[in-house]
Amino acid sequence: MARQTEIVNLMLRDNRVTAGFRRALFDATQREGLSVNEFVLRAAAEKLRASGRDFPGVFGPGDFGNPNMRRANNG
Repeated sequence: MARQTEIVNLMLRDNRVTAGFRRALFDATQREGLSVNEFVLRAAAEKLRASGRDFPGVFGPGDFGNPNMRRANNG
């Protein structure tokens, strides 16, 4: 029997960034049609996968391998 993946909340603290970084981030998210949270979490997932970490998905089991889930870096 397959193990069920638990979906949990992820609370991130308020962070401060430079105005230029914020503009670039908002521009990228608008072009991708993603929220800032989705974009940042997908980018983090890509970095984790690239470093060899294994996990069942980002927002739901198997969604990371879903072709409809666009990369956070215009890929």
